[in-house]
Amino acid sequence: MRASVVAIGNSRGIRIPKPVLEKCRISDEVEMTVSKDRIVLRPVFAKKARTRAGWADAFRKMSDAGEDRLLMGTAVDADMKDWKW
Repeated sequence: MRASVVAIGNSRGIRIPKPVLEKCRISDEVEMTVSKDRIVLRPVFAKKARTRAGWADAFRKMSDAGEDRLLMGTAVDADMKDWKW
């Protein structure tokens, strides 16, 4: 399949047909890399995963600094009288 390169402001781009986007599971964002003389596009999945990106590193740093102590006790009111649902 051939595609034309078109002007987009000061840049250039190509239009990717909808069936190709669907087959490659590309929706809103891609990871773009260059390998030799090829442009490689990979879909970026799940905004949920990006939301927590970096958490593991942050928790590790907290632990290393001794800042990972519990802020509340581990005992839970068994009757849950004070809980709001």
